[in-house]
Amino acid sequence: MAGIKASQSRVSELNRSHMLRVLYRGGIKSRAQIAQELDLTPAAVSKISARLIDAHAIEETSDIRGKGNRRSIGLRIPAERFHVIGVKFARTIVQIGVFDLNGTALAIDELPPVTDDCIADVVSDVRSRLAHIIDADPDVVAVGMAVPGPYLRTVGRTALVSSMHGWRRVNFLHEFGTAFRVPVYVEQDARAGVLAQSLFGKQSDGARVPQPDSAAPTAAPTAQSTAETTEGAKPSTLAYYLLGEGIGLGVIDHGMLINGELGAATEIGHVSIDVNGRTCDCGNVGCLERYCSATAIRHDLLEDPDAPHIAGVEDMTPAQAANALFKAAADGDQAAVHMVARVGRYVGYGCVTIINAFNPGRIVLGDIVAGGGETLLAAVQSVVDERVIPQIADATSIELSSLPTDSAISGAAAVAVNQFLDNPSLFLDLK
Repeated sequence: MAGIKASQSRVSELNRSHMLRVLYRGGIKSRAQIAQELDLTPAAVSKISARLIDAHAIEETSDIRGKGNRRSIGLRIPAERFHVIGVKFARTIVQIGVFDLNGTALAIDELPPVTDDCIADVVSDVRSRLAHIIDADPDVVAVGMAVPGPYLRTVGRTALVSSMHGWRRVNFLHEFGTAFRVPVYVEQDARAGVLAQSLFGKQSDGARVPQPDSAAPTAAPTAQSTAETTEGAKPSTLAYYLLGEGIGLGVIDHGMLINGELGAATEIGHVSIDVNGRTCDCGNVGCLERYCSATAIRHDLLEDPDAPHIAGVEDMTPAQAANALFKAAADGDQAAVHMVARVGRYVGYGCVTIINAFNPGRIVLGDIVAGGGETLLAAVQSVVDERVIPQIADATSIELSSLPTDSAISGAAAVAVNQFLDNPSLFLDLK
């Protein structure tokens, strides 16, 4: 009997989730339109919507035009009523943002640059800041976190953060999992980024497909692999190529986020592009992130005799050094233009691997190094045109991220938003 009740409860939750997704994806919809999309009876839709209205998850709007020009009452999700917090942890960068359900940034704060010897203090500071925000804003329903990969999701730790080993000592689930009145969800930064591109970016008008992770701890469950896809249209596979202080990749294939056995899949930053190349902290040589990350750019500005002269680069963070390079290139410094194009070619080698491994319809370049703009993008495309089978290359679009905020922090928010839409009973009084 208990099993039957549990099954009925799960069906009810799925139906509520499906209705929220329909409204999130399509905006205002009538009950008749929802019934048609979900293949439910009008009576069932009325019952589900009544529960969600009572819980203030959806609301009725002024009448809309339906079939035969008949007028009907519309339903919508009041996205502005619910807030989520996104936290981005990178090597030296930590950002905290508050977003509404549509991914609109209401506030973003960046902490002072992180050094390896102050990571424990930074974690404590983030915990205090989050507690303050949550206490001050009753509309906050969840926290999403984007952390460097490879992130071992069932353990709660990052296996390796090159040049910043202190991050390996942080267990994000233990530090944040039960610290607040709202749940916390943790995801690898590039996978969070692809969720943001899918949920908040272009072509994000499809349906989410849930992929439960029963191994995730209940205190702070990992982000589920739910994603927006373009319904009935290509591309069905989306890749987000994170070009930050490290290099990462997130891939959504036909609505499913690729995770791997430990949650450490798609770690393209540690794919070797030169078997006799630069050594990496991971134990490999020639790793991609040693050539085209912001950290690599700063290294080359300091060590490469052919690099452009950037005043004060030795005192800059990797992000500051990369941005200074891009500004010099935009101002016409030919050595800087040449260096941006060289970095772009390395990024392009990564794209070749992404295309051959995952065959995505779209690759979105984001984070710090995407600031190289069209010069970088042209070099990337040139490498792909040279090295990928033409028919496959022609089917893959490569573009710079169009999100108004950084994809990793937006992705942290997207992780929380997806949880809200997939599991409404965790956040709403639906009794």
